Amino acid sequence: MRALAVAAIVLAVSTTAAFAQERTPSPAGAEVYIISPKDGETVKSPVVVRFGLKGMGIAPAGVKFENSGHHHLLIDTDVPKDLNAPLPTSDQVKHFGKGQTETSLELTPGKHTLQLVLGDMNHTPHNPPVESKKITITVK
Repeated sequence: MRALAVAAIVLAVSTTAAFAQERTPSPAGAEVYIISPKDGETVKSPVVVRFGLKGMGIAPAGVKFENSGHHHLLIDTDVPKDLNAPLPTSDQVKHFGKGQTETSLELTPGKHTLQLVLGDMNHTPHNPPVESKKITITVK
C-alpha cells in the first residue's frame, strides 16, 4: 500500500513538472500592447479596446502555429501567479480565441484597469510571458 502511495506521488510530481515544461516559448522581443484607449484616458461605455502585437502572429485557440497566440484581456485584475496553467475564463479574464484584435466592453462608471496577456493554443501564457503594460482608464 505504501509503495502505491509513493508511486502516486511520483506520478503527480512528474506530471506537474512535465506540464510546467510544456509552455510554448515566445520569441525574444515579442510585445503585446493596448493601442486604445490610452493609459489615463477618460472614455464612455461601451469602450472599444484595440490590441496590438509585435514580433508574433495571431492564431485561433487550438491551432498550433510557431510564434503565435491569441489575446486575453484582464479587466480590473492582475496576471495570475501560476502561468503554467491555462488562463481562467471569467468576467475579469476575457478570451479572444478566434483571433480577435479588438472588443467592445460595457464598463461601469469609474476607474478600471486593462491588461493583455498572449496565450498559446491552449490559453497558457508563453514562456517568457508576453504581457502588456497595465493601463488605467476612467469611464464617465
